[in-house]
Amino acid sequence: MTEQGTAAAAPTPAIADGPKTIKVIISGGFAAVYRDVLPEFERSTGIRVETGSGASGGTGPKTIRHQLANGTKADVVILSREGLRSLIEDGRIRVGSEAGLATAPLAAAVRAGSSRPDIGDDVALRQALIDAGEVVAPSSTSGQYVRDKVFPRLNLPDTVRLTLEARGTEAAEALRAGKANLSIGPTSELVQESGIEVVGLLPPDLQLVQTFTAAIVSDALGPIDIHCIQIIAAARWMKPVKLSDRLS
Repeated sequence: MTEQGTAAAAPTPAIADGPKTIKVIISGGFAAVYRDVLPEFERSTGIRVETGSGASGGTGPKTIRHQLANGTKADVVILSREGLRSLIEDGRIRVGSEAGLATAPLAAAVRAGSSRPDIGDDVALRQALIDAGEVVAPSSTSGQYVRDKVFPRLNLPDTVRLTLEARGTEAAEALRAGKANLSIGPTSELVQESGIEVVGLLPPDLQLVQTFTAAIVSDALGPIDIHCIQIIAAARWMKPVKLSDRLS
């Protein structure tokens, strides 16, 4: 992908031997860029990619960690670096296979057509959260950071309630449905959702910039190494991407 966000294809040789299908599990934070890259990867390699999804962090059956621990098979995972650390601790990742792909800072969003609050500094963000009352975030890395770092730092009153949804798509749906008035999450998740509008990035001193990383699963099926490396390389057809550039 170029700096303007369009796919920049590079030739990747098709491999005659080895598996014709690989399985990737990806978190929502990188999904939009992944969808841009995937068709060209499949076209130029002849390898079909099956895609699953899961949250980078948190608990429960919708997380990538839970899926791998409970028998879900995959060859490659793409998720936040924080989530990857947990998989490495579990022994689920092939040593030395990880590759950073893109970064995404945290932003806030409102329902489309709603007033757009100022969140440019800590005081403004605090007031925006108080005015919103009901706030939603994904329960993975970003939501845990909002719960454990942002809210305590701002010393918010009890009238501000944070709900953590299993995935960014569910957080966006809660915002669209009026169950929350403000959503906080990675820019890369927020900008791909319809019916909501990103109002800006969190202030620098409250910011979490996530690095989305690809890695090979330790029990990847078959002689998969070169194909997994290719799927990582496919995402690198773009120049290093700051997903905040997708903010309109």
